[in-house]
Amino acid sequence: MSSLLAVAVAALMSALVTWTSRPLLQRYALARPNARSSHRIPTPQGAGIAVITATLLVASAWAAWANLAIPPALIIATIVIALVGFADDIVSLPVLVRLALQAACVGAVVFTAPETARIVPALPLPLERGLILLAGVWFVNLVNFMDGLDLMTVAEVVPVTAALLLLGLLGDLSWPAALIATALCGAMLGFAPFNRPVAKVFLGDVGSLPIGLLLGWCLLELAWHGQPAAALLLPAYYLVDSTITLFRRIARREQFWSAHRSHFYQRATDNGFTVRRVIGDVFALNLLLAVLAVVTVRASSTSITWLALVAGAIAIGFVLRRFSRPQAS
Repeated sequence: MSSLLAVAVAALMSALVTWTSRPLLQRYALARPNARSSHRIPTPQGAGIAVITATLLVASAWAAWANLAIPPALIIATIVIALVGFADDIVSLPVLVRLALQAACVGAVVFTAPETARIVPALPLPLERGLILLAGVWFVNLVNFMDGLDLMTVAEVVPVTAALLLLGLLGDLSWPAALIATALCGAMLGFAPFNRPVAKVFLGDVGSLPIGLLLGWCLLELAWHGQPAAALLLPAYYLVDSTITLFRRIARREQFWSAHRSHFYQRATDNGFTVRRVIGDVFALNLLLAVLAVVTVRASSTSITWLALVAGAIAIGFVLRRFSRPQAS
């Protein structure tokens, strides 16, 4: 019951702050459409302020009531990376400045974790933490890259955080991570009515970047609890779409750090898919991946884990193939 209450409170708070802040965002943080945009009319951005505020306040209050500790480095890094995103929404920061600040935020979270938190104990700790840092910076950015369609981040984050909440209730995830996931799930549900097609407001970098950090930390906690397969399965669609797109752009010698319309979900809309259909397919895929992730955790079987990973890969490949093919008239 406390979990449902936290979801409801976070949703209400997120919706209220989004609704009240929208006139200011309309005035000062307007995203104007360009050749790479999926929207066609100027739309305010920055509702991530509401999502992150609701997430941190609800999770912190719940943690205090339950006598639990959310890492202070995570809270501080989330606020800082949100400020970086907000600045980029307004004035467009240079790429290297953005990456340096993002790396500092991710590093603060990774390198303040207990030394006992390991994924591959055979690796030297500095090497493992360095690799996690690189993966964390990429994850923060890929969440930002994939936030390019109405309700896309909602369709990704809600199934993932709901699965993390379930794993927390089952005792397979630390409670601080479960609290963050629960509050984030509620905050995204509160934001969803304002972002459904045609969106009245966007998250902006002030939302997508800290969401990537919070979600990445929750998945890292899951991996640290001996469930790396589940931690890969839950965000697998975002990981595959963004990573394949990155390598394809590098192979074509494109400026891969600049805005583009090369992601599979963007190509789907160019190929005749409606926004609602793309989001529906992504949401259904993420529900399947969430089920597979929970099965791998509860089964505790190597063979079932591999079967789940293969099934997840096949499902993702099927969706990406559909997105890549033009629809019949």
